[in-house]
Amino acid sequence: MKNIADIRKEYTMGELDPNTLGSDPLLVFRTWFDQALASKVTEVNAMVLGTVNAEGRPSSRVVLLKDITAEGIVFYTNYASRKGRELAACNFVSVVFFWPELERQVRMEGAVRKVSEAESDAYFYSRPRISQAGAVVSNQSEVIGGREDLDEQMRVLMADETIKIDRPKHWGGYEIVVDRVEFWQGRPGRVHDRALYQKVDGAWVKSRLSP
Repeated sequence: MKNIADIRKEYTMGELDPNTLGSDPLLVFRTWFDQALASKVTEVNAMVLGTVNAEGRPSSRVVLLKDITAEGIVFYTNYASRKGRELAACNFVSVVFFWPELERQVRMEGAVRKVSEAESDAYFYSRPRISQAGAVVSNQSEVIGGREDLDEQMRVLMADETIKIDRPKHWGGYEIVVDRVEFWQGRPGRVHDRALYQKVDGAWVKSRLSP
């Protein structure tokens, strides 16, 4: 078995000069996202979402980015899930995108707010029927004895495609209103390039961070 400590990749694909980046990090992020999409990055919209509960205990999981707005980014989930309960206790979150094909990483932080019912409806009804059914049958994060009951509920919902599946009230979207964004480009010798944007008094301030 290979020694884990010996696993190492040298980053050589690019460089990042904060001075060449625009003043709005969300516009920069759109550009980077489009480049990752064009590079056929696997699960390009997958991001690690970090939350904290009322006791200060953190937890992380992968969720999917579904929109980029003027103020942040949007994802959808079960409001009653562990992450939903933690967001109700503390609405500050962090997310990380890692695109190894481009040797890039993007980190964001900010406060979440629920999107409108109309926005949640619009996205829910755009999803494949099987995904709509999954949102209905899943009491996300709750302990279950087995998956037989889940499978049966899915079978019933999928049996007649003429019946509309309504969006559950416990399922919908969150917008992360970002106030801190960091762009990271891998460089040789771990001397990476890092550009940080922080919102100060309503305006973005940009700086370079040490690797």
